Amino acid sequence: MAEVTRHDPGQFCWSELATADPQVAKAFYASVFGWTTDDRSAGPASTYTTVKLRGLDVGAIYAQEREEAARSVPPHWNVYVSVASADEASARARKLGGVILAQPFEVMDAGRMAIIQDPTGAVVCAWQGRRHAGARVVDEPGAMSWCELATTDPGRAGRFHSELFGWRLKPSGGDYTEFQLGKRSIGGMMAITPEWGDVPSHWLTYFAVAECDGTTRKALKLGARARVPPRDIPNVGRFAVLIDPQGAHFAIIQLDVPA
Repeated sequence: MAEVTRHDPGQFCWSELATADPQVAKAFYASVFGWTTDDRSAGPASTYTTVKLRGLDVGAIYAQEREEAARSVPPHWNVYVSVASADEASARARKLGGVILAQPFEVMDAGRMAIIQDPTGAVVCAWQGRRHAGARVVDEPGAMSWCELATTDPGRAGRFHSELFGWRLKPSGGDYTEFQLGKRSIGGMMAITPEWGDVPSHWLTYFAVAECDGTTRKALKLGARARVPPRDIPNVGRFAVLIDPQGAHFAIIQLDVPA
């Protein structure tokens, strides 16, 4: 896909890593995806690192808040969805049974956002872009390509997100559901089964890669673990779910036909 300058409301637009040691994370992901980094001050003792592909923003890394770490929340990738109004999205989410973890707030001149927890516990960020629309490259090796919700209640979660973001739910065989914006599938949803154990509802970010097996081997040599080893998805591609050296889950996908 070509470079993008805007994300329509309802599109996944950004993903950022909250982690214990940003320096370690930057080195790992730079080696895996070929990212470069740009550190910027986000406060007196805080740094927000934008990660780039070909000099264009594709995501970010920052130090996890102490309160989260104190609650034993592991490092994780946050998922952002573009909205026309963070305030309206927040109000709508509340009416639909969601919990507003962070009321709408300004992010300097970049935009306005709210942090929303769906009725099953998964957390998503609503982003009203201004100066910063979101990722400038998507669906290319090293860039975000797909976002997937694993939930304890697909029916409830599906209704919530479809009404909140204007998505259409498309059954995709088995227990998988695709999220569609217009006629384009942009993400998916699956049920958390008892075999998963005590796993809370959560989002997973997929990054496109040119070669799934080779990228997996590289990540493992750098200290990652394979949660799901490389495997094929018929008529889609080959994917793996990995855990970075600090415990954050992410996925990679080699598409049969580039998006």
